[in-house]
Amino acid sequence: MNETGMSEVETVEVDLADRRYVIRVGAGLIAAADRELADLIDGRHVVIIADEGLAGPHLGALEGALRHSAARRVDTLTTPAGEAGKTFARYQDVSERALALGIDRRTIIVAFGGGVVGDLAGFVAASLLRGLDFIQIPTTLLAQVDSSVGGKTGINTTHGKNLIGAFHQPRRVLIDTNVLDTLPRRELLSGYAEVAKYGAIGDRDFFEWLEQHGQAVIDGDPAARRRAIVASCRAKAEVVAGDERESAGGRRALLNFGHTFAHALEAMAGYDGSLLHGEAVAVGMILAARLSVRTGACTGQDAERLSRHLSAVGLRTELDAVDPAGGWTADDLLAHMTKDKKARDGRIVFVLLDALGSARVRDDIEPGLARTLLTRPKAA
Repeated sequence: MNETGMSEVETVEVDLADRRYVIRVGAGLIAAADRELADLIDGRHVVIIADEGLAGPHLGALEGALRHSAARRVDTLTTPAGEAGKTFARYQDVSERALALGIDRRTIIVAFGGGVVGDLAGFVAASLLRGLDFIQIPTTLLAQVDSSVGGKTGINTTHGKNLIGAFHQPRRVLIDTNVLDTLPRRELLSGYAEVAKYGAIGDRDFFEWLEQHGQAVIDGDPAARRRAIVASCRAKAEVVAGDERESAGGRRALLNFGHTFAHALEAMAGYDGSLLHGEAVAVGMILAARLSVRTGACTGQDAERLSRHLSAVGLRTELDAVDPAGGWTADDLLAHMTKDKKARDGRIVFVLLDALGSARVRDDIEPGLARTLLTRPKAA
């Protein structure tokens, strides 16, 4: 144990109705992957599906560890990073290359990279040979605290994000905090938006801790990073355990705080890398918080406090900041929001704050209220 009271490697359990898996969080876990994953990979064909950019600096270490393990065979497939790569074409390409390796039902897939490759590799694992085991080894903060946990996999279409996919839980999640040392600051900030989300929707004490230590998380303090990641994973694990498949009205929908707006922003940006997922979520959370104020659900002080914190660590929080040309109209954004996979019977579903640390799902909000938040004055 260290001075923070946390061990160097933390274990978070995800307990589901009929199975469980663990999330391991600590420094140096990629180099120790042969030991950390021995019970899962011994005697099996391992196929790593790696993100060309975000996994690159660490891929050799993972391959070296797994090739020193008792795995029967280790192969690596690489794929480009970015939301634009989460398509039918990319899914088909990776699937065909995996099949060409002679995989069988005992083959285990390792998703290695950011959230995009995790979603893509997870969907490949869910669908090839009617389902293969897979392991998540996320290399971005966003993937470590969000997309690698909970079993959501999928690809995008021209109609929106993640509209084709499956729930397919990993057998294990291995989170090596050392990889964050080589992550660009912009990617760290993108991931931090999801960290702040957990405090905003369900843990005011954690949000207040982030107000004091969030900058240390971004700047690289090892203990602060580990605590933020572990707290985020525990929060998500608790929600997923109670509502694995995001049932109508279930608690898992709370994890979409800010995402109804965010997915529309990403669609308008064209998934071209100009707007990262967490950057969109930051703006989306502020829009959702302000919508909460408009409906009388929470105070303006709480909405402003959330905005102030996200701005303080370096995230953009205003619509004009992500669309400075003003070309994204309220009608365009609302059209994307009505096609969001969370919509019910044509009604847009929002997650609104009652207060910092407390949220609820609403599907009774008049679109006109959201329209006012998305409408910007025309230039004179």
